Parts: sequence; structure tokens; C-alpha cells
Amino acid sequence: MKPEIVRKKLLGWYATHRRSLPWRETSDPYAIWVSEVMLQQTQVATVIPYYLRFMDRFPTTKHLAGADIQEVLKLWEGLGYYSRARNLHRAAGVVASRFNGRVPDDPATFRSLPGVGDYIAAAVLSIAFGQAVPVVDGNVKRVLSRLLEIDTPVNRSGAHKIFQEPAALFLCTKHPADFNQAIMELGALICRPKNPDCRCCPLSSLCRANRHDQTAHYPKRDAARKIPHRHLAIGVILKKGKMLVVQRQIDGFLGGLWEFPAVPADERQTNREAFKAMIAADTGLRITMDRRLTRIRHAYTHFTLTGDVYLCRHVAGRVRLKSAQDHRWVTLRSLRRLPLHKSNHKFLDALAAALGPQKNQST
Repeated sequence: MKPEIVRKKLLGWYATHRRSLPWRETSDPYAIWVSEVMLQQTQVATVIPYYLRFMDRFPTTKHLAGADIQEVLKLWEGLGYYSRARNLHRAAGVVASRFNGRVPDDPATFRSLPGVGDYIAAAVLSIAFGQAVPVVDGNVKRVLSRLLEIDTPVNRSGAHKIFQEPAALFLCTKHPADFNQAIMELGALICRPKNPDCRCCPLSSLCRANRHDQTAHYPKRDAARKIPHRHLAIGVILKKGKMLVVQRQIDGFLGGLWEFPAVPADERQTNREAFKAMIAADTGLRITMDRRLTRIRHAYTHFTLTGDVYLCRHVAGRVRLKSAQDHRWVTLRSLRRLPLHKSNHKFLDALAAALGPQKNQST
């Protein structure tokens, strides 16, 4: 299989079929960097409105570097994988202070920034700066695995290096930005995980899996491990018309986001005394449990969650946090201004209905 033929076919297809996307209408390395960070683990249709709002609020690295992390997380709210936002904010601070706001084009320097791994480095260096660096993401692995019938499971540790070699071989060094975007676009639009549209694929005549009628068997994947399930009891603690929310540690899972206090619980029935004791240990507060508000379910990447939400009342004590880094007493209105993770959003409507109108409350 001649690499020059693959390049010609793929670039010709991309010139005709490329999608019009906001980050393709700019040559600003910072804007391209933001888009690539958002596109990790997230579909294009989901990213577009987030990207537009983010760039409107933080049009340069200096704007982002000078922003409060809470505002950054609020704009990121719902996009998930919040470490991306925290790392981007940190990296913008480095770029603003060390490079006067200009994204460095030196590979080693750019690679040293917080959150910049192999994929982000290759994407930004090739698309923004025209450097001949091959991109290897899920779409690229899928295209290459079918094109060459590569049997290495794409989700196996070390697979990146296996696919890096053919990606580098096929890369068009004269037009690396277009080529990298073309092969990712092919994976997103044509060479899909299920039901690939081989009839419209510019590489169908070259594709070994297509030739051998084996497309459905590629890419290979190692069997996924069983995802654990967790159950939480979540307390909405009311005091003088306000509710207690706590902030997660900035560097942990869902770092910097706000939530209602929650403790591990039995999936069948929450033990009230154990719940109150754990809430007391976590917050320093004595509470009563009034009633269960609702049950929510949510899926994260590495576990699934069931949460029983309880309306509670403050009885005594001042807040003394054990694991969270901060707390606030908030009204429903002011709560909506804080960055909350998605599982807490799932019961806000039920909470609003239960609380009724909250008039004349300080926000």
C-alpha cells in the first residue's frame, strides 16, 4: 500500500467533505488548543456551544489565566472530565507569565504544559503550527486498524506506539494539518465504530478489512472490566431557608466542583442513624432527616452511581469540614451560579418543586 496514494485519496475527500466547524475558521493556536482539549472524549455536536461560549468569555490565554477557576468550571459545567478545564487554566497561566500569552511552538516546551499529552501536542503542533507530527486518537486508530488489519487491541496499554508508526508513515508532511484532520474526520463521519459507510469511503479499495469482509471485526478491543457501582445518600440540609453545599478538593475527582454532602449508603435502605453520624463526621452538623426527595442514577467513566436524596434540617453545630475544602449556605438561586457536577443537577428540579417559591432570600 503506497502512502502517497492514501494521502492523495484522503486529502481529496477531505477537501470536499470537511465539516464547517468554528475552530477550523481560525489560525489562532490558543483557539485550536481549546477546541482540541474540549474534543477529547467528547463529541463535536456537544463541544460546539461550549467552545463558542468559552472563547467569547476567554478570547486569549491572558483572559483565561486571569479568570477565577470557579468561573472556568462553571462554563465547563456539563462537559465532564473537569481536569481538562483545570489543566487548561493552569497552562494558560504559564503561557501568560512565561511567554507573554503566545502559545509556544517548540514541541518540548508545549509538551511540558499542564494537561498537554501526546494527542494534544500532536494536534496543536500540526494544525496550528504546520509541524509534521502525526495525530493518534480513537478515530485514527479505528481507520488504521481496518485499513491495515492491525490486530493490536486499541484499548490496550501501549497501543498508541503501535499505531504511531503507520500514522507517521502515511502523514503528509507538506500538509500535516489537513491530513491529520482528514483522517480524524474520516473516522468520525465514515469509518464509524458501528455501521461504517464503506461505500462512501475514499480508502475502501485499499482497505484490507473491507477487502476481506472483516470491517465489523476491527478495531480489536480487550474485554472491558466490569464497572463498579456505588450508592450514596445525599443530604439537602436546610437552615433558615438556605442549603449547605460543599466544594470538592481542587485536585481530586470532580475537583473544585460543588455538591450537596453525600456519604456511602446501603442500596436497599439508608440507615438513618448511620447517615446522620456520617454527615456529622463530615460536616460537624447535627441534623434530622425529614423525607426522601428522589433517587438519581448517573454513569461516570469508571463507575455508576445511585443516589438517594434526602431533605434534612440543621439542628445544631457549626460547619467543620473533614474532606471538602470549602462550604456555603445558599439559596436555590445562588446555587445555580456555582459549578455543580452533573449528578447533582439531576435532582434540582425536584428540589425546586419541594422547596416552593423562595422569595426575599439573600443570594
